Amino acid sequence: MRELVIDSIRISQMNYQRVVVLKELETNLFLLIWIGPTEAEAIAVRMQGMTVPRPLTHDLLVDLVKSVGGSFEHILVNDLQNETFYAKIVIKVGDQTHEIDSRPSDAMAVAVRAEVPIYVADQVMEKAAISMDQETGQPVSSQNRDGEDAPAEVTEEELQGLSAFTDLINELDMEDFERR
Repeated sequence: MRELVIDSIRISQMNYQRVVVLKELETNLFLLIWIGPTEAEAIAVRMQGMTVPRPLTHDLLVDLVKSVGGSFEHILVNDLQNETFYAKIVIKVGDQTHEIDSRPSDAMAVAVRAEVPIYVADQVMEKAAISMDQETGQPVSSQNRDGEDAPAEVTEEELQGLSAFTDLINELDMEDFERR
């Protein structure tokens, strides 16, 4: 498992869909997950410290778990199948730990409210993480041909594997990432 943080939430200029950009701590690896507008707003509201007059659904969930003596441990993006990410919300009630199936967007909205870490399974990172070259802003693979950690050019086959992410990657403003 690797710990990532929410770097930003972006809107694709091509289709106006939202994508959450997760960044691995201590590296230049990013994970892009498409999310719905409601979940994007729920995450952004909390990250920006905004208050709402009534609890949102994710606030309610956090309050409910805490009111019955539970605590949130972390969330885990645990799988990627057919370009769909899967996640678990890990809670502890008494001496029992429960893994609750969740969409990653809902799990992240809970994570920012409960202030718990976001983990991503190694196999998900291996399938979908991208690295950005600091100078060109272009995607690079995280290992070179010798298997060592170093930027290497992404093959055409790898780019096709990114499918839905390719347009978004090409329109990301890397200067904005550098300011963070």
